[in-house]
Amino acid sequence: MPYKALLLDNVDAVCEKVFRERGFEAVNAPKLKGEELVSEIGKYDAIVVRSATKVTRDLIKAARNLKVVGRAGVGVDNIDIDAATEAGILVMNTPDGNTISTAEHTCGMILALARNIPNAVDSIKNGRWDRKKYMGTELHGKTLGIIGLGKIGSAVAERMKAFGVNILAFDPFTTHERAAELGITLKDLDEVLANADFLTVHTPLTDQTRGLISKKNADKLKKGVRLVNCARGGIIEEADIPALLDEGIVGGIAVDVYSQEPPSDELYATLKDPRIVSTPHLGASTEEAQEKVAEQVAEQIADALEQVGFKGSLNGKSIALSTNHEVQPFLKLAEQLGKFVRQVAPAHTKQLSIEYTVTCSKHSEVLTDSILKGYLDGQVEDVNLINARFLAEHRGLAIQEITQKSTKTYSDLITISFDGADTPYKRISATLYSEKDYRVVEIDGFPIEIKLEGEIIIYRNVDRPGMLAAVSAALASNKINIAALSLGRNQKGSNAITAVSVDKKLSESELEPITKLEGVEMVRYISI
Repeated sequence: MPYKALLLDNVDAVCEKVFRERGFEAVNAPKLKGEELVSEIGKYDAIVVRSATKVTRDLIKAARNLKVVGRAGVGVDNIDIDAATEAGILVMNTPDGNTISTAEHTCGMILALARNIPNAVDSIKNGRWDRKKYMGTELHGKTLGIIGLGKIGSAVAERMKAFGVNILAFDPFTTHERAAELGITLKDLDEVLANADFLTVHTPLTDQTRGLISKKNADKLKKGVRLVNCARGGIIEEADIPALLDEGIVGGIAVDVYSQEPPSDELYATLKDPRIVSTPHLGASTEEAQEKVAEQVAEQIADALEQVGFKGSLNGKSIALSTNHEVQPFLKLAEQLGKFVRQVAPAHTKQLSIEYTVTCSKHSEVLTDSILKGYLDGQVEDVNLINARFLAEHRGLAIQEITQKSTKTYSDLITISFDGADTPYKRISATLYSEKDYRVVEIDGFPIEIKLEGEIIIYRNVDRPGMLAAVSAALASNKINIAALSLGRNQKGSNAITAVSVDKKLSESELEPITKLEGVEMVRYISI
């Protein structure tokens, strides 16, 4: 019998066409939902969704024959990937299909802000001739700031260069060489915020990017900057938008995405401000993009079911490894180590050299993927075991893998070294103490034990009496409790490395007293 695919959410008609050409049975049911969907889902080997249908754990439980869930688009917030993985169901998306459409929409929003196009259109349609009122500004010679140089951010840069703008970008995972190829100058975040006449964001919504633009950090922005957000709602603090505009901190805002969609009544009222250009999440809403993602997802699902390819898979390796009890603990160790390294390594690192011993060396390829997943996670859109290596290489990061038979101290060890003359720490080793006990055991030759979890401060200090007491006092002054600590030194009276685990997340102001202590240097705060 042929495989059966259920197409939901008004996916483009080309999806059904591709399935039928591949010999599959396809049912297009755009209105199927709720209990009716739960009762029908068990008949199908694959389903295709956009953003409306929620593929929940309960729906997955009812899908007794389901083998693949395909998302015709990028974001998979509406799919319970963990539940799908546990059930052995492949989850796929089409990460490239929306790139051009979203980049073009972003460019259009920049132009709309620069030339007051929406308001001018409204004016003339209402019988007014307001030439002076809607005086605009040229893009030529202005500075465009781009936060995030993934596929979409890079595509925006390539297109905006034609307008003669100077492009500054912040992306700590892109090398200077890769940025130079795109005609972009990499700067740190504060420099981009301080110099951008127009600022566009192309990052996921994470703890680091939520409220990235807000009243709280208004002093970092160039006065009168025009903001564009076609990435994720919440990157611009929506509650602060009126104040940012009224106080002249921001000259205009263009938004296509919202923290709640459709927006709340309160936000709708804010969006009536003529200084705001707003569209209803249209970044991917072009005929070409919808046709492209529908065609791609059908081809990908058909390939997967026929076991000829797994492009776009988000959890393929996780499923394949889910029964391998030997490698599972090391996958988690690798991912946690990747997260640690991300917060210690310098921005724009060119190369990671990864050494594996014994058990780890047998699974080096997938462990490297897991390290890169942790290294990019939360900073790069939709990173997973399948695409982590590609996304890292896209940013110019070179990966070197070395396998060894043994080490002097630990049988199973992963060591990561990274480049950079200004690197405070250059070499970090970690191992598995027990099934769920992952620890850094050496930094730059200093033996140390750091659990790869929670909130951690590491620093290098002069090895003399009173150093730990001074750091403890600095933490105590902010009522921060020490949960654990570890010290490492090579010889008496030389330098030492100290790691302190604390009970809460720290702000910059809470960390500052430690950085100012005499004898303490190279302070890094790590949150895992």
